[in-house]
Amino acid sequence: MKEIEIIINGDKLDRVKRILSGFSDNGIFVTQGFGYGHQHGFHQVYTRDDSRGVNLLPKVSVRTVVADDLVDPIVDEAVASMNNATFGDGKIFIRPIEDAIRVRTDERGDEAL
Repeated sequence: MKEIEIIINGDKLDRVKRILSGFSDNGIFVTQGFGYGHQHGFHQVYTRDDSRGVNLLPKVSVRTVVADDLVDPIVDEAVASMNNATFGDGKIFIRPIEDAIRVRTDERGDEAL
């Protein structure tokens, strides 16, 4: 099992939900927050002024846990769908999950998903 976390701008949330629901009927967890990447929250940088500070931008984190064999197809489709070749397209993180337990039924592992 792997956890996939996709951090995006909020306008791409529907696209990510469609991709994830097309591969798995597992749930998703969506968190809203603020952050910045390489450009420190600025869309265009045309100045040498280093006193600008950091501009936090609204971001959305979408997380899901899937079986190992679904990770590559999900990531491939997400990258193809969201890639505009611009700053702010998003990031995808993949983490191993040791175990999952469905509390209601005490199912473990892939059955708990």
